[in-house]
Amino acid sequence: MFQIAIELALHDPLYEDFAIKFFEHTMWIAGAMDRIGDNHDELWDEEDGFFYDVLHFPDGHSTRLKVRSLVGLLSLMAVAVFPKEAFDRLPNFREAAQKFMMQHPELTHNVHLPNQLGERNRLMLSILNEHKLRRVLSYMLDESEFLSDYGIRSLSRHHLENPYRFNYGGQEYKVGYVPGDSTSGMFGGNSNWRGPIWMPVNLLLIRSLLQLYSYYGDNFKIEYPTGSGHQATLFEVTSSISERITSIFLRNEAGHRPLYGGTEKFQTDPYWRDLILFYEYFNGDNGAGVGASHQTGWTGCIARIIQALGYFTPETVMNTITPGELEKYRV
Repeated sequence: MFQIAIELALHDPLYEDFAIKFFEHTMWIAGAMDRIGDNHDELWDEEDGFFYDVLHFPDGHSTRLKVRSLVGLLSLMAVAVFPKEAFDRLPNFREAAQKFMMQHPELTHNVHLPNQLGERNRLMLSILNEHKLRRVLSYMLDESEFLSDYGIRSLSRHHLENPYRFNYGGQEYKVGYVPGDSTSGMFGGNSNWRGPIWMPVNLLLIRSLLQLYSYYGDNFKIEYPTGSGHQATLFEVTSSISERITSIFLRNEAGHRPLYGGTEKFQTDPYWRDLILFYEYFNGDNGAGVGASHQTGWTGCIARIIQALGYFTPETVMNTITPGELEKYRV
C-alpha cells in the first residue's frame, strides 16, 4: 500500500497523506514485530534469526511457536524501492516521515529506513535490515530447509526429522514437514503450508529479491545454496530459483516432467504428455503436482516467472526497477 501511495502521489499530491499513513503503519507493524531489547511477545527471534508466530495465553504470558514456515519468509516481501528523486518530489511526505522517525526512534533501530542511498541513488523501506535479511535468507536458501530443486517450500524440511511439538492443557500438538498431500484432515486436508511449493508465494519472493537487488546491486552477496561456499548476487539467486520452479514443467534428462510424478500416461502417452496441468501446489521434494489439477488462477503465475526469467538481466533490473516498473513488466 505504501508503494502504491507513493506512485499515485507522484501524479496527484492528494495521495501524499496516504503515503504518510502507510509509512507510519509500516513502522508501527515493524516495531511490534521486533522491539528494542529481548522480548518474548514479538515475532523476531534473535537467537534463531527468524520470525515466528507468537501465542498469547489468557494469563498474559506469550511464547513463540518455533515452526520455520512461510511466516518467516513473508518478511522478505515487505520492501519498497524508489529513486531518491521520487521522495524529492514529495516534500510533505519527506517532512512528515522525518518528523515521525524523530518522535519514535524506538521504531527505527530494527528496520531499513529510506534515508540510506543504495545503487543508482535509490532509497528503500524494508522490515529487514541487512543483518536480518542475511539471516532469513540463510534459511530460505538452504536445501535442507526451504530451498527445493523445484522452488521454495512452504515449510522447512528441517521439520521432517524435527517436528515442532507444543504441549498445552495435557495435549501435544505437532507440526511436521509434509512435501505433498496432507497427512491430516485438518482444514479439509489442505496442505499448502505444510511443505509443498506454492506458486504465488514463489512469485512474490522473486519479485522481492529483484527489488532488493535493485537497491543493493552486485555488492551484496550471499552464500547460495547455504553451506555450499559459493557466493551469489541476489539477481543470480533469483534466476536460479526461477529456473528451479520452471523445471517443474520441463522434461528432465529422462524425458519426464516432474509435475506428472509417477503418472506414466501423462509422462509417455503422445496424446497427453504435452498437455500441461496447473496443479494447486507441488511436492516439495520431487515437484509432482498435488491438489486440484486446474488451479490456473494462481499456478498460472508461472507465466510471469518465465517472462521475468527471459526479460530481466542485471542491467535491465538496474535500469528499470522504479515505481511502477515491476507492474509494467507484469512481475
